[in-house]
Amino acid sequence: MYKNIFFVASISAAIAVALGAFGAHALDGLLNDRFTKAYESAVRYQLYHSLALLSCGVMLYLKPNKYFAIATKFFIAGIFLFSGSLYLLTFFYLKQISNLNFVGAITPLGGICFISGWICLALGAKNI
Repeated sequence: MYKNIFFVASISAAIAVALGAFGAHALDGLLNDRFTKAYESAVRYQLYHSLALLSCGVMLYLKPNKYFAIATKFFIAGIFLFSGSLYLLTFFYLKQISNLNFVGAITPLGGICFISGWICLALGAKNI
């Protein structure tokens, strides 16, 4: 299981770096301040939580317990929901697609997943 987590975390981190570089170069000047900040938050949180996934993989290798496994699922869900929704909102803005702002309502669910993942990581550490 931990090998799959290392793989997913590494790919997610690579994607975050690539999207960060893309945003810094290709999107420069195309976004207003609101969407620039949203895009930067998506990249930053994806990278942070890719590292959190790596730590879950290490802990599942060293001291497996159910909390580390659950934290992994929450972090992956959070990356998709939080960062993914912000990437989508940015794309919609660039393509001038309106009436899809409901996607912004998904972002807080990703934040809840991130918080839940950190709580599970703490519970897992407490139960070592």
